[in-house]
Amino acid sequence: MFKKILIANRGEIALRIIRTCREMGIKTVAVYSTADKDSLHVKFADEAVCIGGPKGQDSYLNIPHIMAACEITNADAVHPGYGFLAENAKFAQICADHGIKFIGPTPEMINKMGDKITAKETMIKAGVPVVPGSEGLLEGVEDAKVLAKEIGYPVIIKATAGGGGKGMRVVWNEAEIEKAFDAAKMEAAASFKNDGLYMEKFVEEPRHIEIQVAGDQYGNVCHLSERDCSIQRRHQKLVEESPSPFMTADLRQRMGDAAIKAASAINYESVGTVEFLVDKHRNFYFMEMNTRIQVEHCVTEEVVSYDLIKEQIKIAAGEKISGKNYEPKLHAIECRINAEDPYNDFRPSPGKITVLHTPGGHGVRVDSHVYAGYVIPPYYDSMIGKLITVAQTREEAINTMYRALSEYVIEGVHTTIPFHLQLMQNEEFISGNFTTKFLENFKMK
Repeated sequence: MFKKILIANRGEIALRIIRTCREMGIKTVAVYSTADKDSLHVKFADEAVCIGGPKGQDSYLNIPHIMAACEITNADAVHPGYGFLAENAKFAQICADHGIKFIGPTPEMINKMGDKITAKETMIKAGVPVVPGSEGLLEGVEDAKVLAKEIGYPVIIKATAGGGGKGMRVVWNEAEIEKAFDAAKMEAAASFKNDGLYMEKFVEEPRHIEIQVAGDQYGNVCHLSERDCSIQRRHQKLVEESPSPFMTADLRQRMGDAAIKAASAINYESVGTVEFLVDKHRNFYFMEMNTRIQVEHCVTEEVVSYDLIKEQIKIAAGEKISGKNYEPKLHAIECRINAEDPYNDFRPSPGKITVLHTPGGHGVRVDSHVYAGYVIPPYYDSMIGKLITVAQTREEAINTMYRALSEYVIEGVHTTIPFHLQLMQNEEFISGNFTTKFLENFKMK
């Protein structure tokens, strides 16, 4: 087992990893930017090293500085968390070249799943259902027009190096395709320095359902059931839950088997997530595989009583997984608490938290790195915490969530708490009758 792990991340996920390391008797090193010097992950780690200025490229994306921090602290492993360098194959390779264990999959596995076209080709070979579309990159607008006629409108043009909804355009007819193609190409080049595009059939009325998987270095793979992530805004998730209210035993079996096939196809080691689009007829299609821990891993932990960070560390240290597939025993919901103003188009709201009271009680978990007096910097993602409730049934989990949200007091900045309070009383959400388009018609009161 590792003696000291450096956490190449910040905020709540860095603190989450520190907690598990402490339970396992592993020393921790926090790295931080000048903007994060007062963050709790810096205070709670055994050691802390400043690695640069407030911007991500100067600190949390600065590989030479992170590697220097590993060297001066004698860390024997790096946990990348999520975001930043978590799916950066170059960083994983540099760690390996310097004898430091990257707690995650190998660079080869990250590369196979990181490029959407390569991932889709791998899934087709493995027998995992994929959305009909281009077999490779689109050569130009005329190529896009021909393919769109073949698979039928509506179609969606996507950036091969994409993420977070960038470089994506839905096209409803041929008259729109040239403008959409050019716009997606420009956005992809600006966002990812890669303007490669591909096309898929646009799945109408979709649910976004993902399967949590774990694989070890000995070829064993299991799944830990699903999470429904359909409540999202501009392709950014706001609420996640497990199990999905749309799930059936047969669908879980088929999706679980497909996720295991997907992970096994690349001999996956570590924890990861296979994401699917599911249409109204419960046909499902592979979207992508995230080769890292995810923000919403907490809901899975609550319904199957399984510490996914601990499992990640154990797998990286060469231990075997149980190989058992897990069924959800309870129901858990997670609300992302962001420093955003839901009454003003979710505009970011950085600043100083003047008053903070976090909820508690049975079935309530809060993962956060903030405190009264903490200044939320403007340089990073706006998420300041996650509120998770767990209960015997979905109805009870929603009721507990509403109660917990009502107790959650954050003053000094705007947050998404008012949005979540209204969502928990929305009849459509309560009924479980929603798709990824749900928030397009949701209005704050």
